[in-house]
Amino acid sequence: MSVAKMSWHPQYRSSKFRHVYGKPASKEKCYDCVPITCSVHDNQFCAVNPHFIAVVTECAGGGAFLVIPIHQTGKLDPHYPRVCGHRGNVLDIKWSPFDDFVIASCSEDATVKIWDIPKHLLTRNITSARKELLGHARRVGLIEWHPTASNIIFSTGYDYKIMIWNLDTKEPVIQNPVKTISSHRDVILSMSFNTDGSLLATACRDRKIRLVDPRSGAILQEASYKNHRVNKVLFLGNMKKLLSTGTSRWNNRQIALWEQGDLSVPLVEEDLDGSSGLLFPFYDSDTHMLYVVSKGDGNIRYYEISAEKPYLNYLMEYRSHLPQKGIGIMPKRGLDVSACEIFRFYKLIPGKSLIEPVSMIVPRQSESYQEDIYPMTAGAQPALTAQEWLNGINKGPVLVSLRPGSEILNSLPQFPEKEPSPLSTESNWYQGSTERTAMKEIQKQSGIQEKRGQKKVEERSQGDRQMQLSNGFDLFECPPPKTENEVWLWESMWAWGENYIQLAKCANFRCFVWA
Repeated sequence: MSVAKMSWHPQYRSSKFRHVYGKPASKEKCYDCVPITCSVHDNQFCAVNPHFIAVVTECAGGGAFLVIPIHQTGKLDPHYPRVCGHRGNVLDIKWSPFDDFVIASCSEDATVKIWDIPKHLLTRNITSARKELLGHARRVGLIEWHPTASNIIFSTGYDYKIMIWNLDTKEPVIQNPVKTISSHRDVILSMSFNTDGSLLATACRDRKIRLVDPRSGAILQEASYKNHRVNKVLFLGNMKKLLSTGTSRWNNRQIALWEQGDLSVPLVEEDLDGSSGLLFPFYDSDTHMLYVVSKGDGNIRYYEISAEKPYLNYLMEYRSHLPQKGIGIMPKRGLDVSACEIFRFYKLIPGKSLIEPVSMIVPRQSESYQEDIYPMTAGAQPALTAQEWLNGINKGPVLVSLRPGSEILNSLPQFPEKEPSPLSTESNWYQGSTERTAMKEIQKQSGIQEKRGQKKVEERSQGDRQMQLSNGFDLFECPPPKTENEVWLWESMWAWGENYIQLAKCANFRCFVWA
């Protein structure tokens, strides 16, 4: 079987993503003065969800990471509290896909810890974890949550073992994993699940890709293609293909595309450049776009994956003079759909102690919701319990719509007590006391609208619909007031009554139209 080589001059092909471009955040929307870790471990060091950004930081005498509210941009207080319960350097952090207030971390101290993050601003260091997982004999370098089953997490360390943990227990310390996979003979560099979590792909330091049944631990396939030395591997959604990054025989950075059913020879190989930095691949199964992020430089290459040849279609490259050490990505439910944002990166720039968001934008003139670029996507509700998955059941993710006003599933299954909505919680992080008063008034009015019946709500214009999940914007898809005059206008507006005025979506609430 011959290996296809990519051409840098492909024939013209029609695609709605041909003109996607990267848009870096302005200075005030970045996170400044963040003490990013100096570790040389090849990981992302950053994890993001719609509420928080977590980043591994420097810490004397142990390991720590920061958890910053997503809207608390600007300069970080040097005394900002940390999560610091590890005795060794933190090597990886991952947010739970089904609870935005639970994060897992692993460390050189050979432990994995599960942390509860409070909904309010941190006021002191967090040193006590909810659960501690003890089982690895050497440092733990990588963790991954199961994509559809709740409370299932995988860990792998320098003891060459993959351990599967069931967190659905009352014990604060778990010493025995439910399964240990011991078929690897070297350090595992990367793990990736397929869409329903029934298959696990691994990349090992012995340069081999393995396809593993995660419940039985059986090796289903093994790739030993000598011309491609793999570092990272990634399942491409439901396309039954794998994407790996690594180096060629001549030490060029390289990406390779593999057929899931045949790992003997890659479908496509592409040499990128002669740099030495690691390549992190990210795949968006909703748009079939692949992003390849370079460690050590500021470039982000992106491609479109197709089911037929040439499979890998190069689109464009985002370039920056600021090199990234690590990268975090925002889940789809945290994107700004009103700006046609389809992906968002958070670049760790240690030279400037800066975290810079970069949004991938599809240029569209219409301000309405773009159904074609936002299909149903994975939500924050698990499809299975931990025991169901351990018993052999497979289910795909629970899908939700990103359309403004549609039902968004709750991401707080473990907090039964009544809490402020995500919108008001996020607003409290970056607004003053006067603005909080305005937001409470909005919620009060929107609650009145809900009680008048779903049919009446649907007949109203899109600008009057209630926004349920947080893209960082308020109920009217517009930024919150930023000056005292605008706050006064807000309060006056609601004092006059909702039936007399409506907001126009323009000029940051400065344009009002009388009904």
